[in-house]
Amino acid sequence: MQTILLVGAGGAAGAIARYLLSDWVQTLTARTGFPYGTLAVNVLGCLVIGIVTGIVQTRDLIPMEVRTFLTIGLLGGFTTFSAFGNETFAFVRNGQIGSAAGYIALQVVVGVLAVWLGYTAVQAR
Repeated sequence: MQTILLVGAGGAAGAIARYLLSDWVQTLTARTGFPYGTLAVNVLGCLVIGIVTGIVQTRDLIPMEVRTFLTIGLLGGFTTFSAFGNETFAFVRNGQIGSAAGYIALQVVVGVLAVWLGYTAVQAR
């Protein structure tokens, strides 16, 4: 039950932070027409998960509960792209370049196809 509460609290905080940062960046760059808000959130989330993972693997300074709150809760609510980046980097770090490339291709291609499928499904009459 404690883990669920940690994930829920972190997820709520992460979602609010995502909204605030994305909105702020998008407002600053509105004239470009490019989704810089989403880009900023995804890059920042990847940076933070890299820092947390690096600290855990090299120094083991972060207790499991805090790690769960940060990575699954806060960053999961902020952006799941950070999990994707971390998982892809784990493949690369372990020398599994083919798995990393396949994972990237699957996430991007299948993800975009799923958006298209969902959009098309509700547009059909």
